[in-house]
Amino acid sequence: MLATSPASAAETLQAALVRAYQTNPVLNAERARQRGTDENVSIALSGYRPQIELGLSPSLIALRNLVPGGGTEQATLRGYTAQLTITQILFNGFRTGNQVRQAESQVQSGREALRGVEQSVLLDAVTAYMSVVANQSLVETQRVNVEFLRETLTTTRKRLEAGDVTPTDVAQAEARLSRGTADLNAAEVALAISQATYEQVIGAPPGRLAVAEPIDRLLPKRRDEAVTLARRDNPAIRGAQFDTDVAVYAVKVAEGALYPTIAVQGTLASTRNTDTTLGSSGNDQAALVGSLNLPLYDGGQAAAQVRQSKEVLGQTRIVLDRVRTQTNTAAVAAFVTHEGAKIAVTAAESEVRAAGIALAGVQREAQAGQRTTLEVLNSQQDLNAARTRLILAQRDRVVTSYTLLGTIGRLDHKSLGLTTPSYEPQVHYQQVRDAWHGLRTPDGR
Repeated sequence: MLATSPASAAETLQAALVRAYQTNPVLNAERARQRGTDENVSIALSGYRPQIELGLSPSLIALRNLVPGGGTEQATLRGYTAQLTITQILFNGFRTGNQVRQAESQVQSGREALRGVEQSVLLDAVTAYMSVVANQSLVETQRVNVEFLRETLTTTRKRLEAGDVTPTDVAQAEARLSRGTADLNAAEVALAISQATYEQVIGAPPGRLAVAEPIDRLLPKRRDEAVTLARRDNPAIRGAQFDTDVAVYAVKVAEGALYPTIAVQGTLASTRNTDTTLGSSGNDQAALVGSLNLPLYDGGQAAAQVRQSKEVLGQTRIVLDRVRTQTNTAAVAAFVTHEGAKIAVTAAESEVRAAGIALAGVQREAQAGQRTTLEVLNSQQDLNAARTRLILAQRDRVVTSYTLLGTIGRLDHKSLGLTTPSYEPQVHYQQVRDAWHGLRTPDGR
């Protein structure tokens, strides 16, 4: 069975999950991507706001004007033109409003993607943790097996000297010892790989790890309940639903190009020393201009964009149906796999008990001359295989419980009760949604 460590000295699965939640680079990169997606809303909202431009054009003009009668006028003009322009869109075919709603749907979809990545990272952390625990136990099991085979070989050689067995028995014991040594080496290699994977996912090398328990208290009791929860809370389905909303608003944005555009523009301009006729030294202007642009024909571009966006909408709806079907299948598979893991653990525990009793009996009978060395070796092999299956079954029991929890959309730090500050994506969203200016990000960069 899985090896245990003193609770005071061992790191728990909860602690490993907290570290992964805080430091995993995949999860942190996804959080950064979501913060970038938040800015799409602010970009879209800029369509409601005025556009203000200030222009300044200094000039240096050398003049030589001919005047009637043959004379000339010469001057050097050092002038400038300054202009302040304010433009406000009043109506653009509802494109700005639909772009804002589209960006908001993108934010919601991104949050579901972030939730999915969080679940994936936490499941990877559970898998990495349990792989190290299982492989540590497998190494210990193989060491016990090698030690048993070494003692058996020593005993068999002594019995050969006493004439109780033949050289064949010694050769059989040597062969099994060589196989056991190879199995131990393979287990040590697998442990080293799992430890490296643990450090990659968790962010620190593993120390002494405590045995983890399945998360059964958060799991559905029936298959149909698992499917219902998955259809409601799985982030892949929820994200695909928001993607459909994004595509709906994309159609409306494309249709907005067929509507007229109404805008008003105010201008303040001041000109000094730029009149080459030398008739005036300056000029000040103020203007307020309204404009109405009605598209009549653009070569079919807008119509093609509308048709294109409708096809993309149809695609996203098909993808949503596919994601729902895949999620149903995943929920059923996770549920039955988890139930099968329970049975596998119970069966493996019974097998280990029976194999241990069988080995002890065969050893006693071999000492009485009723069993051969090969039968002892075979019984030990059966026991070692049973212990290996039990270790793997116990690992699978934990991993499949977390897999099922992820399938129903609840493998997150809040549901698991992890003692860590929460990363709340809506905090950054509220910080940047109505930001009218500023180049620094909310964290000061």
